[in-house]
Amino acid sequence: MYVIEKIKIMKKVFYWSPHIDKVATVKAVINSAYSLKLYSKKIYEPYIINVAGEWDEYEADLKNKGIHLIKLTNSNIIKNRNIKGFIRSRLIYFYVFFISFFPLIKLLKQTSPEYFIIHLITPIPLLINYFFKFKTKFILRISGYPKLSKLRFFIWKLTLKKILFITCPTLATKDRLVDLNFVNKDKLFVLYDPIISSKTIMSEKNDKSQKMDINFNNFFMAAGRLTKQKNFLFLIDAFKDFNVGGLQKLVILGDGEEKNILNKYIKDNNLENSIYLLGYKKNIFKYFDKAKCFILSSLWEDPGFVIVEASYMNLFVIASDCKNGPKEILDNGNNGILYKSNNKEALVNSLKSYINTSEKEINLKKKLLKNKIKNFTIFNHYNKLMQILKDDHNE
Repeated sequence: MYVIEKIKIMKKVFYWSPHIDKVATVKAVINSAYSLKLYSKKIYEPYIINVAGEWDEYEADLKNKGIHLIKLTNSNIIKNRNIKGFIRSRLIYFYVFFISFFPLIKLLKQTSPEYFIIHLITPIPLLINYFFKFKTKFILRISGYPKLSKLRFFIWKLTLKKILFITCPTLATKDRLVDLNFVNKDKLFVLYDPIISSKTIMSEKNDKSQKMDINFNNFFMAAGRLTKQKNFLFLIDAFKDFNVGGLQKLVILGDGEEKNILNKYIKDNNLENSIYLLGYKKNIFKYFDKAKCFILSSLWEDPGFVIVEASYMNLFVIASDCKNGPKEILDNGNNGILYKSNNKEALVNSLKSYINTSEKEINLKKKLLKNKIKNFTIFNHYNKLMQILKDDHNE
């Protein structure tokens, strides 16, 4: 089923991140694994576990980056990701649990990687690590703002005792886990996501083979899955009230379950000439390059990948003060504009404030923000990860 190459000296690091949607965590996993390949001087060898076809479309890119892909099962149920709705997604989670549980145990016993880094669908490896004994050391990487349901709270409280380390994407998430007081705080570390790869971003920005679907510049921009979390209906409604004269344009990139709802609202309110819903775009950086301001309307983020990417592309950022990442990245508004989450009047006023802000102040805030996001480069991610692993070696 799976083949692990015999590599002298190198320590194997496995990444676990089954996903049923095009979530930002995918990029974080690839970039984290790539940072090991790029900077560890052949000390660590990264592998990504492909549970049910979810990583198939990235196979060529992973091969190009020297990252190994392990096919855990023969299932391809997640390959096309045509999985809509809460109930269906939960059924897929249960299916993934049952088809991967024993193959994962077998894989770990046969290959004994040095580290096993857990990102998504975490109960499977957490329970396996709790009930079985392996030479491998398990690390939980919290991906996104953790919504602690009763089931997740129970599983974490039970299993995290045997976890080597827990890494958090923001300081606020680390503090929250400390306050919950069921995790040894000495196991908790802040590890910023490896969002920025200058080489990759510049390559995508300058890729002439991919054309934009619009022919205008200097627009407001938003991006993300069209879900409740991203709060795009709220954004469109607020932008309508702000853009009374129709002089401004808003471009939204993304796809998801609320697509029809958003399109209907745009059509019913005659907003087709000011608000553009363009769907999912593999290359977002061409749009960043032509936009002037990025708006994040989410109800929760941790930390908010698109804020970091937009900032790197020198966009001004307006963001909700939702938990957890935006406030931390925007330094409570010193590096951009923060508005009260899900408050239409606050967002409308923030948009007006941006329009009336001097170019000098806008450029200053953009400069401060760009300096702040250096934490999110793949090189800084690698350095911090090595510091964390050094604590393991010193024990």
